[in-house]
Amino acid sequence: MTCDPILLATPGVRTLVPYEPGKPLEELERELGIKDAVKLASNENPYGPSPAALAAIAGTMGAAARYPDGGGFALKRALARHLDLEPARITLGNGSNDVLELIARTFLAPGEMALCDAYAFAVYPIVVRAAGAQMITIPSRDFAHDMEAMAAALSPAVRIVFLANPNNPTGTSFGQAALARFLAACPATTLVVLDEAYCEYVDDPDYPDSRSLLHRHDNLIVVRTFSKAYGLAGLRVGYGLSSAALAGLMNRVRQPFNVSTAAQAAAVAALADQDYMRMVVARSNEAREAMRAQLAARGLPVLPSAGNFLCVEVGDGGAFYQALLRRGVIVRPLGPYGMSRHIRVTMGTPAENDRFLQALDAVTQALHGT
Repeated sequence: MTCDPILLATPGVRTLVPYEPGKPLEELERELGIKDAVKLASNENPYGPSPAALAAIAGTMGAAARYPDGGGFALKRALARHLDLEPARITLGNGSNDVLELIARTFLAPGEMALCDAYAFAVYPIVVRAAGAQMITIPSRDFAHDMEAMAAALSPAVRIVFLANPNNPTGTSFGQAALARFLAACPATTLVVLDEAYCEYVDDPDYPDSRSLLHRHDNLIVVRTFSKAYGLAGLRVGYGLSSAALAGLMNRVRQPFNVSTAAQAAAVAALADQDYMRMVVARSNEAREAMRAQLAARGLPVLPSAGNFLCVEVGDGGAFYQALLRRGVIVRPLGPYGMSRHIRVTMGTPAENDRFLQALDAVTQALHGT
């Protein structure tokens, strides 16, 4: 007797398409034999972690045979001190993706609904559908969250709303007034998940102070990561901020050793070295604005971005992506996001950014003869 394996999966999983990460450098080297490729696809920190974080990682190797601290005592205490919040409000995750999955597993049941922007992070619908719930996407306004339309779509059936500020992959962001209006319109029975993975890069004085909002909105969960500005993407450590009650519920389903010893130690050290993080952010933001000017000079429309990346309209994004690959430059094609005319480019080192621009010019010449 045989059975189609897909019938063994839950209904939500049957409809899923796996998340496609940015192409690794090693894969490009295997496929095309290119030995000097640069990767500007995954919004990673090109400068790496703080030297203090690297030293902390090395210092944990002797404990590799022991399980991590399942409660993350030292990291929670460091975050609580840094953010002026109680440790009981913090949920640790194996990257912020893990926290997003914890939220869906804890608070969504089959048949319920969640909302997100049409151009939101691809992980949101994955975790929602895997929980058996339905994701409703709200059309963007100029590639940014349409907060009024999202508020109008609220109903008792909507259990979670995902807001990204700044948004990935577009880079767009919203200010204090827009968020305050949305939270005021949101019923207490609907959770608002505010994804701030790129918050360290934002230099807008109108950027919302989510920490203060936590004290006024018990249905708010803020999600952050050490993968971007702190340069710990390979170690996978993120965290959620919420009421102690919500954190307690998520900890009922959280795996007890979901953040490794090395990741916890590195995050504590990285958090203590704010000067290094600010240097990384300053360099990335300076590169972002310089790149914006270079792209504008080439007549390429660029979306506003508050993150460490730019979303660029190039015409046929898939063709540009493939052509850039052949020149040893990896960017992010956005066809899976419904943005087939765009590519997303992470800000790298000055040399990497120059390499991208040179490859872009060669691709433009080859594809368009200009």
